[in-house]
Amino acid sequence: MANVRVAGTGLTAFGANPERTGRDLFAEASIAAFEDSGVSRDDVEAVFYGNFMGELAEHQGHQGPLMAEAAGVQAPATRFESACASSGVAVREAVKRIRTGENDVLLVGGAERMTNLGTAGATEALAIAADDLWEVRAGTTFPGAYALMAQAYFDAFGGDREDLAHIAVKNHDNALPNEKAQYQRAIEVDDVLEAPLVSEPLGLYDACPISDGASALVLTSEDYATDHDLEAPVAITGTGQGGDRMALHDRDYLARSPAAREAGEEAYADADIDAGDVDVAEVHDCFTIAEVLALEALDLEPIGEGISAARDGRTTADGELPVNLSGGLKAKGHPVGATGASQVAEMATLLAGTHPNSDHVADATTGVTHNAGGTVASAMVHVLEVVA
Repeated sequence: MANVRVAGTGLTAFGANPERTGRDLFAEASIAAFEDSGVSRDDVEAVFYGNFMGELAEHQGHQGPLMAEAAGVQAPATRFESACASSGVAVREAVKRIRTGENDVLLVGGAERMTNLGTAGATEALAIAADDLWEVRAGTTFPGAYALMAQAYFDAFGGDREDLAHIAVKNHDNALPNEKAQYQRAIEVDDVLEAPLVSEPLGLYDACPISDGASALVLTSEDYATDHDLEAPVAITGTGQGGDRMALHDRDYLARSPAAREAGEEAYADADIDAGDVDVAEVHDCFTIAEVLALEALDLEPIGEGISAARDGRTTADGELPVNLSGGLKAKGHPVGATGASQVAEMATLLAGTHPNSDHVADATTGVTHNAGGTVASAMVHVLEVVA
């Protein structure tokens, strides 16, 4: 099947903009994506949009057609929801649709408005991505859930808070030149270790922020890109999806991510590559421990060794495998419905040489993105490659 080209990307700055609506944010990202692509809105055949908490944050459901209108597109529109992997699912479905030949041009992305809810309200809204009956009602929030996963990892494989601190420091360093990042400031290991604990062993700097923001992609078929002489050198060549049980106590593992492994294996096979071919990665680091679990699930680090990757320099900007050159969710921010498509946007520009951190991966030809929902009950993985 023909490759799916990334013809254009658009992102808002991620951060605290409580006065801005979701439609306002998505309109901005879409305008940027169309300007980047050179594709006419009239050629868009459908809109695939990711959003998680619109009903809670904006009292707004049925967001697909609303966001198509905001983007200036007259086409059928569908909203996708899979917690923090919502726009990752939207990207996957768009890739499948273009591959079948049903569509040639799709607008794909997502948005989330979160900071208007305040910290307590956003925490409560995010919690509905967990099992309400067995986790939420018992008082479990995602910092607590990921703390359980971190402690299980330490018990099984070793490691400590300082190892996790190096991940936070690395991702803040990567965000410094990224004008779209929420936190463009450096931190030190001691800053992480001395910050207030949120849920032991995770502290304040181990967690991503609450964010507002939007992402948009113009995806086209290879034939369309060729016929319209588009400058679209990066293609999505692999896609995979995995799942796991919702509640942590029902899982076979706390210190591994089977859903991400399943998604990664499917995406690698789809692209006809293996983990050794990957030059750069964007993974879902909602908490520092999540980056460790993602790297191991994707076979980018051996089981039990991902904990030392940042500390030993393997995943730093100038390391063997740079990870989260965007700043990751940790420093770039995490407006949950926007995140999956934003990772694809960051990777496409990294590989195309137009990202502020592209110099660190000047010879890279293959990248992977990993987007997770909840405590990785849902996982999406995409492979991007330079094809022209």
